[in-house]
Amino acid sequence: MRKRVNWEGVFPAVTTQFRHDLSLDIDATARVMEGLIRDGVSGLIVCGTVGENCSLAKAEKIAVMEAGKAVARGRVPVISGIAEFTSAFAIDMAKEAARIGLDGVMVMPALVYSSKPHETAAHFRSVAKATDLPVMVYNNPPIYKNDVTPEILASLADCDTIVCFKESSGDTRRFTDLYNMIGDRFLLFAGLDDVVVESIMVGATGWVSGLSNAFPREGETLFRLARAGRYAEAMSLYRWFMPLLHLDARPDLVQCIKLCEHIMGRGTHLTRPPRLPLGAGERAAIEEMMRKALASRPSLPDVGLRAAA
Repeated sequence: MRKRVNWEGVFPAVTTQFRHDLSLDIDATARVMEGLIRDGVSGLIVCGTVGENCSLAKAEKIAVMEAGKAVARGRVPVISGIAEFTSAFAIDMAKEAARIGLDGVMVMPALVYSSKPHETAAHFRSVAKATDLPVMVYNNPPIYKNDVTPEILASLADCDTIVCFKESSGDTRRFTDLYNMIGDRFLLFAGLDDVVVESIMVGATGWVSGLSNAFPREGETLFRLARAGRYAEAMSLYRWFMPLLHLDARPDLVQCIKLCEHIMGRGTHLTRPPRLPLGAGERAAIEEMMRKALASRPSLPDVGLRAAA
């Protein structure tokens, strides 16, 4: 039987917090999660790209998953990223997410190996068959070098546990191509911040967001305005937000997002190598971008945004 989920709205890709010695700070990570829920986001993605999944040991990933479950307390869905070198490793982490009681997994293609289309599909199929958790397929070819095309996704339509597709290629035409192939079989999530309104216009019902870590209320408001067809209001907010949203498309997006989050008092800027601190010039440019954004930060229209109890 096909899984049914209530995934809709903004799901920040939560940052993982580290101490100055770069050890995992699970208490600070939990505080980041609580702050996002308090400010009204619709769900959480833990251990994703922005959460530095590939810089975490297995025990650390499990600790972050457990923190997400404990913090959310059922108020919002918690989905864990699965980014592993082999299908067997991915299955193992999906089973850990199920054991912990998370609401789903966001599965990336197997890392490093540039798989053929049928191999990419087989990876997702093997993980989906190994768990009863709902699965979000994550496509991010600029970073992970494997492209989950609409054709590959359509070949997975018979997998009952695969319920959602996160598209981070930036090519919003794919949402329409996929619909023309298999209708509304999958929920569609925008995965690249600076095309979120365009994605919503062609069918996205959710947004895995990077910059909403720093501006959760602005992100959720923008999403709800666009979903409601209030485009004049949405575009005003989108234009203000856009210089920051572009940061989500950079190779050093994690450093950029964490710096913005740090400036907003929501977390630290620390990342684990190989992600090194931004150079002085890059840091100054983002600090200036943030200064301008905060100086012109708009009042938000009412979209019914309420913090989770």
